[in-house]
Amino acid sequence: MADNKRRDDDGDDRLDDEIVDDVADDDASGADEPVSRGGTATRSRARAESADSRPTTRSETGRVGVFGRVARFFREVVAELRKVIWPTRKELLTYTAVVVAFVAVMLTIVGVLDFGFAKVVLFVFGNSD
Repeated sequence: MADNKRRDDDGDDRLDDEIVDDVADDDASGADEPVSRGGTATRSRARAESADSRPTTRSETGRVGVFGRVARFFREVVAELRKVIWPTRKELLTYTAVVVAFVAVMLTIVGVLDFGFAKVVLFVFGNSD
């Protein structure tokens, strides 16, 4: 690890594990794209752009009633369920057996610990018979 951080013998001050990009980025393809500085757009510009593309009537806004939204939800649920890769019967039985075995092991562990702690508590505090 220390060898990776040593400087080169030829006097170069760069570290061995440092990644350096020596090629200048002078592509002509990047000149066409505007450079974003991470600022926010002004409100007047946003309003001007949104006013041109805003639909004017209610039917164009895409608003749907409650029943339409519920129906669309169920259609989308059915469409997603069709994409599911359902397990085969053998896989289903295998997964079920694994889950039942895991639950049985955990039940045994918790039961043994509960029994042990109950005996310890009764030993420490005495039996109130």
